[in-house]
Amino acid sequence: MKTVSDEVEQEVSTGSLPAWDRVEELARSAHARFRHDDEGAVATYIPVLAEVDPALFGVCVAEVSGAVHEVGETSYEFSVQSISKAFVYALVCEEHGHEVVRERVGVDNTGLAFNSVIAVELNDGHPMNPMVNAGALATTALMPGASFAEQWENVRTGLSRFAGRQLELDGEVYRSESATNARNKAIARLLQSYGRIDLDPLEVVDVYTRQCALRVDARDLAVMGATLADGGVNPVTGERVVSAQVCRDTLAVLASTGMYERSGEWLFEIGLPAKSGVTGGIVAIAPGKGAIGTFSPRLDPAGNSVRGRHATAYLSRALGLNIFASAAQAAATGVPDGVEHSA
Repeated sequence: MKTVSDEVEQEVSTGSLPAWDRVEELARSAHARFRHDDEGAVATYIPVLAEVDPALFGVCVAEVSGAVHEVGETSYEFSVQSISKAFVYALVCEEHGHEVVRERVGVDNTGLAFNSVIAVELNDGHPMNPMVNAGALATTALMPGASFAEQWENVRTGLSRFAGRQLELDGEVYRSESATNARNKAIARLLQSYGRIDLDPLEVVDVYTRQCALRVDARDLAVMGATLADGGVNPVTGERVVSAQVCRDTLAVLASTGMYERSGEWLFEIGLPAKSGVTGGIVAIAPGKGAIGTFSPRLDPAGNSVRGRHATAYLSRALGLNIFASAAQAAATGVPDGVEHSA
């Protein structure tokens, strides 16, 4: 089926960020405003997560120019968890293409919990989108590799290219999650029964569990997000990681499904494609401008970092990042004051 993208060359609108000093000032302001917010609680479903210091808070803004602004605990490492879904999806899209991944994994919100089994059954075995666990498992199963070990290494090196440094596995988190991921195993078996996973479902779950246990920090998240904002080129290393079309597809999916059942509310209030993780990380992307990476382990009832959500909302407004924000440009159109535009 021919699409519009096949018929017309893609144009982009990138805008620009304020001067370096202003971005630096606003990043510091975001951190100062919310550093003492004690709302929310740390995740406890894995013992190691419950041990993290709830006072930790880091804010990082990475620009497509390569400039990076860091405030607070931006080098504190934590497991990437669900945020990995976005970047593995991009790698799979790069490997298999737009249509194959859309048909196999989907792009629509389920309206149900991220780990829902019912959602799979209600949609005749279709995962629906790559940001819920069913879709993430189907996506990971599509990673290239002649063996599961090779698939895992391709995941690790691919996410490392997004971050601009070598990411490593958190063995303690991996072992803890491997001992408690029965639900993901059930979802993977269900997907196999519907023909959505062609590989050994338990091995797919193992690769997925490893990808969630990769260690990142807030700076990594900002640089990874800025790579998607920069048309697939890591603005710090200069390496092309994925194509510009893959970035567009990934950001579209994040906008509609990246924050699970709260995706609509997040987009309405903050206006940025974003993804969160249960360890307290958030990455939010402004296409053509840059990305925000935050870390704070206190979570709201939806599982999103409270301080990270507030800081991202503040920076989205202060830096002009909201992708839906615009202002009248009557002077630029040449239409005199008092004269109506034609319909």
